[in-house]
Amino acid sequence: MKAYELMLIMRPTLDDEAREGVLEKIRAILTADGGTIDSEEVWGKRRLAHEIDHTEEGDYQVVLFHAEAATVAELDRVLNITDQVLRFMVVRRDDLA
Repeated sequence: MKAYELMLIMRPTLDDEAREGVLEKIRAILTADGGTIDSEEVWGKRRLAHEIDHTEEGDYQVVLFHAEAATVAELDRVLNITDQVLRFMVVRRDDLA
């Protein structure tokens, strides 16, 4: 398994229940095939550098995890079709191997 970092920007208008629902979906995908979540960091609401879908703020979350490439592909697929997510990026971390 390789180390990855997920930077996630969710809509700032989400309530706590909806935000936690998105995070639970991410946790379920990552741990389904034996992956592990190393840490989760809540960065909170921050101003975006430019508007995304007429939104000036985003709710940031960073997740460090270990998983297989197929799991990362599934995570990418699911996050692309999740309306609550404005943007996300998954980066492989060689320094955390």
